[in-house]
Amino acid sequence: MADPLTLEEMFLQEVRDLYDCEQRLIKALPKMSETAATPELKQAFESHLAETEMHVTRLEQIFGMFGQEAKSDTCKGIKGIIAEGEDILDEDTDPWIRDAGIIAAAQKAEHYEIASYGTLRAWAQILGRQDVRQLVEFTLEEEKHADEKLTGIASRLNARAANVRA
Repeated sequence: MADPLTLEEMFLQEVRDLYDCEQRLIKALPKMSETAATPELKQAFESHLAETEMHVTRLEQIFGMFGQEAKSDTCKGIKGIIAEGEDILDEDTDPWIRDAGIIAAAQKAEHYEIASYGTLRAWAQILGRQDVRQLVEFTLEEEKHADEKLTGIASRLNARAANVRA
């Protein structure tokens, strides 16, 4: 029987999961931007792509702070969320309705990340790793801001989508 995981080992498992998550989002965000009809939504995805690339860099820094090589474990959660989002991108529908669906998919991804980074922040605090907690906090705040931006766009776009008639 294997030894039980320590909190630090669980922390590093979560970092590996997020490392895969962010890399998958780097591939998904350009597709979402290309498909989005609303210029504001396209721009939101493009700016978040640059942030996501920085999130990968921060995760690599965290690996180094723990003396670990940066590597990923398959993030099953984001894999499923991205698959749902790709279904929306393929829908034959009005652009306003598609954009509303794209925002919904993107917010699912943001909420997944917010939950994951929030957990990492709490664990880093408990582990006494203020240096790591601070890096995680930067990313967590960026994810929350991205979610708020999507909510703002949705508040304007959803009303238009609701008025589209077949």
